[in-house]
Amino acid sequence: IQKLISETAHQMRTPLANMETYLELLKEGDPDREMAGRAMEALEESRRKLAFLAENFIKMSRLEQGLIQIRKEEKNILDTVRNAFGQIQNQAEEKQIDFEIHFPEKAECSHDSNWMGEAIYNLLDNAVKYSPVGGRIRVSVLENEMFLKIQVEDQGIGIDPGEEPEIFRRFYRGRRVKSQEGFGIGLYLSREIVDRHGGFLTAKRQDPGLLMEISLPR
Repeated sequence: IQKLISETAHQMRTPLANMETYLELLKEGDPDREMAGRAMEALEESRRKLAFLAENFIKMSRLEQGLIQIRKEEKNILDTVRNAFGQIQNQAEEKQIDFEIHFPEKAECSHDSNWMGEAIYNLLDNAVKYSPVGGRIRVSVLENEMFLKIQVEDQGIGIDPGEEPEIFRRFYRGRRVKSQEGFGIGLYLSREIVDRHGGFLTAKRQDPGLLMEISLPR
């Protein structure tokens, strides 16, 4: 509990400090329209970050405490993957990302479409975030006798050797992503969700990029 409180406070400190700075700026006098506009944009961005952190802290806590039940149904998981694509579309278009899709006609799998959709979205979000402008991301759904696999392979900045298990730790940020915005929550949540489906989530270094793979039992 002490560690979680410390990590939470650390993550919230920056957006709170930014809000205090711009609120003081607005209080000091009558700023011109341009300055006021920049201050309001900064305040809104900090508010968004705090809302994101609060929402994800609640999800993490509920998952870890077993307060959220995974309700699995036999469904076509391709629909779940496509819904995750819909959520990432705007970010991908802004960076001119090209997706290479490899799907079978149908892929039935027992899963909770809401929670699994969140896990897949987190993988797509990371792939887009850490890919260069105009990059390519390969998304595949594969099946064998034991597992259904969802692969997200990018050509982005990747990770350093030995970081494969580390990137799934709560609040961990890779050594190559210090200049990128993020909180180190998405992959942790994704692995928790996949684990509660009886599957596993792995990362494999590429040259360049990273291959993330969800394996779910058939």
